[in-house]
Amino acid sequence: MSTIDKIKIELKKFSSREKSKVLSRFFKTGKGEYAEGDKFIGVVVPDQRMIAKKFFRSVALDEITALLQSNIHEHRLTALFLLIMKYNVALGEESKKNIVDIYLSNRKFINNWDLVDLSAEKILGDYLYNFDKPRKMIYDFAKDDHLWTQRIAILTTFYFIRKNDFNDTLRIAKIFLDHEHDLIHKASGWMLREIGKRDFSVEYDFLQKHYKRMPRTMLRYAIEKFKPELKEKFLNGTI
Repeated sequence: MSTIDKIKIELKKFSSREKSKVLSRFFKTGKGEYAEGDKFIGVVVPDQRMIAKKFFRSVALDEITALLQSNIHEHRLTALFLLIMKYNVALGEESKKNIVDIYLSNRKFINNWDLVDLSAEKILGDYLYNFDKPRKMIYDFAKDDHLWTQRIAILTTFYFIRKNDFNDTLRIAKIFLDHEHDLIHKASGWMLREIGKRDFSVEYDFLQKHYKRMPRTMLRYAIEKFKPELKEKFLNGTI
C-alpha cells in the first residue's frame, strides 16, 4: 500500500458526515458560490495536521503532488501541510526551491481561502524573503485573473510583515483597491491590520491616503482593532 493511500485511509477515519455538511456550507460550495463543487469529508484541521506530522517524513513529493490534485478538500489541505513540513526540514536553497516549484505549479488546486491562508506565507513567503528572490512574481499574481492566485499574492506578504517589511503588502493592497471580490477585500484589510499591529503609523498613513476609495469590507478589516472613536471617523469619512 502506498503512503498516499495510508494517508487517505487515516483521513477517512477522522471524517464526519455532519462536519462535511457544515464545512460545505461554510466554504461556499453551492451552485454559483466561490467554491462551487468542492467536496468535503468532514475532517477538522487539527486532525489533518496530526496525520501530516505522522507521514511527512515517509511520503514522497510526487505522492504529495497527487494528493494536492485530489477533488477532496481535506486531501488538498493535508497535502499542503505535508509540503510545509517538507519545506521546513529541506536543506539548502535547491531543495526548498523544488517544493516551491510544486506549490506554484499546482496553484489551481489551492482554490479556497483556507488553503491559501495556511500555506502561502509559509512556503512562498519564506522562500522569497530568506533567499532574497525577486518579488515580481507576487505582483504578477495580484494582476492574474484567478481569484486564489490573487489571494496568494497578498497572503505571501504576511511573511514579510512578520519581518517588519511592509512595502510589498502596501503596494499590493493598493492594486486591490478596485478589486470586486470581498475575499480579496478581507485579505487585504487583514494584512493592513497586521501591519498596524507592528507599526501603527504605517497603516494609518496608508489609510489616510486611500480609505475613501477603499472597499468598505477592506476598511472594516483594516481598522478592526482601532479605538472606537478613530474607527468611527474612518467609517464616517471624517479623518
